[in-house]
Amino acid sequence: MFTGIIEKVAKTLEAHSGEQAIKIRMERPVEFDDIKEGDSIACNGVCLTVESFDDKTMDFTIGYETLQITHWTPAELKDFQWNLERSLRFGDRIHGHLVSGHVDGRVTLKKRVEQGECLLLNFELPAVHKQTLWKKSSVTLNGVSLTVNEVTDNEFSVCLVPETLKKTNLNNLREGQKINIETDYYMKGLLNSQGEWNA
Repeated sequence: MFTGIIEKVAKTLEAHSGEQAIKIRMERPVEFDDIKEGDSIACNGVCLTVESFDDKTMDFTIGYETLQITHWTPAELKDFQWNLERSLRFGDRIHGHLVSGHVDGRVTLKKRVEQGECLLLNFELPAVHKQTLWKKSSVTLNGVSLTVNEVTDNEFSVCLVPETLKKTNLNNLREGQKINIETDYYMKGLLNSQGEWNA
């Protein structure tokens, strides 16, 4: 589990195809001085397992199921910027909201508008997410815990404050770009397999 509070942004150093998978090597932030093989790290909201590491790099495999959701390719991941968060330690403060690291899919940025020091982002609202996104609900975008500002029939919006713009990759987003989304973990738990609310 994670909180959606990004610790560092790091860059892909290598990405190449495996057997129905992608192998990646990325920068290891100096702050990640306690990682071990087998640890979970949220990378743009996707929970990945540390396979090996040294003082400067970390290695991961992006598996088949994740690729079916994210549609990443080695070419797309070249020089990619990752939002990184180590897994939650129970007993720590939770400054965002509980995030599973199991992304639901990707959404397209429709519009970005600067509002003083903040940035307003409008995303498409796929039908599958309409029951779990509403005004003031929590949402995770590229691993970042955010609050939904507004919801219409076709779009939802979030507002990024200066601290989020400084410490994540969201300021680099361009209209038409797709990013990872995970809707509220608890709200999904209240829905049954038919998409109906459990009593």
